[in-house]
Amino acid sequence: MKSYVYNGLVFVWFAMAMVACSPDVSKIEPGMVITQSTSFEADTLVLPSDTLGRPVLVIEGEGLTVDFGGTLLRGSLADSLPDTFTGLSVLVRNSKNVTIRNLHARGYKVALMAENTDSLLLEDCDFSYNYRQRMKSTPEAEDLSDWLYYHHNESDEWLRYGAAVYLKGCDAATVRRLRVTGGQNGLMMTNCNNGTFYNNTIHFNSGIGIGLYRSSHNRVMHNRLDWNVRGFSYGVYSRGQDSAGILCYEQSSNNVFAYNSATHSGDGFFLWAGQHTMDTGEGGCNDNIIFGNDFSHAPTNGIEVTFSRNIIAENRLEECRYGIWGGYSYESLMCANTLSNCDYGIAIEHGQDNTILYNSFDSCEVGVKLWERAKQPEDWGYAQQREVESRDYRIQHNLFYKTTVPLAIAGTDRVAINDDNQFYAFQTLLKAEQPNDRLVLVKNRIGEGSLGDAAPFARDNPPATLPAPNDGRDLVKAMPEQAPLEKYRPEPLSDGMDALLPEAHLRGRKYILVTEWGPYDFRRPVVWKRAADEETMTFLLLGPQGNWRLTGGEGFTRVTPKTGTFPATVTARIDPDATGYALDFEFVGEAVTTEFGKHLKRGAGVSFHWRN
Repeated sequence: MKSYVYNGLVFVWFAMAMVACSPDVSKIEPGMVITQSTSFEADTLVLPSDTLGRPVLVIEGEGLTVDFGGTLLRGSLADSLPDTFTGLSVLVRNSKNVTIRNLHARGYKVALMAENTDSLLLEDCDFSYNYRQRMKSTPEAEDLSDWLYYHHNESDEWLRYGAAVYLKGCDAATVRRLRVTGGQNGLMMTNCNNGTFYNNTIHFNSGIGIGLYRSSHNRVMHNRLDWNVRGFSYGVYSRGQDSAGILCYEQSSNNVFAYNSATHSGDGFFLWAGQHTMDTGEGGCNDNIIFGNDFSHAPTNGIEVTFSRNIIAENRLEECRYGIWGGYSYESLMCANTLSNCDYGIAIEHGQDNTILYNSFDSCEVGVKLWERAKQPEDWGYAQQREVESRDYRIQHNLFYKTTVPLAIAGTDRVAINDDNQFYAFQTLLKAEQPNDRLVLVKNRIGEGSLGDAAPFARDNPPATLPAPNDGRDLVKAMPEQAPLEKYRPEPLSDGMDALLPEAHLRGRKYILVTEWGPYDFRRPVVWKRAADEETMTFLLLGPQGNWRLTGGEGFTRVTPKTGTFPATVTARIDPDATGYALDFEFVGEAVTTEFGKHLKRGAGVSFHWRN
């Protein structure tokens, strides 16, 4: 009988000790260390952190699950500006099999950092509205040497620019259903291998959506990474300036990037091999599969790949400056991509042994541009000194429709354009500003247009006509479907979401609208000046669903219309005697989220303005 009583007392003591060791959300203080599984109730706590070395919370251990239950940790007061944010919310270190879920953190330089942690699972967290730089108003005011891409990350230089999540030395990590908006950089990782990153929504940030540095054998799939972009001008977009939906940097190889949407970003996908590769030609970002993504509406490159060997297949690349830029790419396959309304479809300088198959080029200025740039040892200071030739291309089974110059090829050796490429509705088939050795153009179907520099050597190319005017668009759509891609097609994740932008969503580079704090996100009413002449100004109004009305202003004799819904175009006739110009509006409708993340309820009257 006594033994039962004794054992019962031991059990009670043990249970009380466990409760005492369990952190209570109301007692969270900076520097707390969590070493066992814990669940918190939802709360909002203002807990600042002055440096990354003093996190609010530290998690350390093995086999832990920490469920924050929707708790919001705030590092700064609501009226603080994003470029003043400091510190770190949560640090996970030297751990294994740790799960963190349902945490919200905002107002920090970095929301969550994990170091030397294997098999981390991070899910259902929201790290929006953390650090971001304030952008300058002109290109000359920006310090290009200070940007993300021009640094190694050996000493965690990327942390200078903040991040929602920063992983270092975290193998086999999984991050899913992470939400990040209104910041600079989303999910950044260095020396992280064999991870899976999917179903994340990281959009409307001013830097990088997902970034990899020396990280290999990862799967980055089914993510929404749209509008990760920065620019200089206010309202009228200027250039991408080193921002990207996905960054793959220096010796990041054998990764799969599939079924993501990274539209309206500075670059949709930017792969950079790094200084070591540029100097030696060794150790690039190789054997990555970039498949089935939408990288449209990039003001610079839909996809950029340099000094590397990769598979680029079945991607949508619409309205980009360059659909695919492949500087010094070698042994790469570019297959079944749909490139439309780009200035240049595929452009490769100094490439070697590349294959371009089953792509469709629709309404581009130039379809395929290949060239060897003249050697300039003083220019850039690295690659031109290495005597890299542009040679050995196979261009087969591609469709060029309404593309002004399908082929611009200069200074190359052994380029074969054969095996049923189709050319319709072009102006000049080939422009060759420099001689090309052993350039072959044979057994293609060529419609009406000038052969240009192909005239002396093109042979056995039967003439072709479209049966009906609309058949060109049908061919554009059908061409990638003919490509034999099963060898490279990644299996979609069983619970992977459809990440692509809905067709009804506003899209196009005209909707890349950038303020000093980053891209406009359509969640608040705004007015942008789009054009002006001596008599009128034209404005674009955008915002959530609801109704807007003109409430006042100065400097105009007439404004039409005075009410409406979004999107809307408003024309204002200028008063020639005016000394200042302004328009005032009010919006009533769906809930509004301000530029700094403040929520305004549905039906609230929200004022918005334009001032000259």
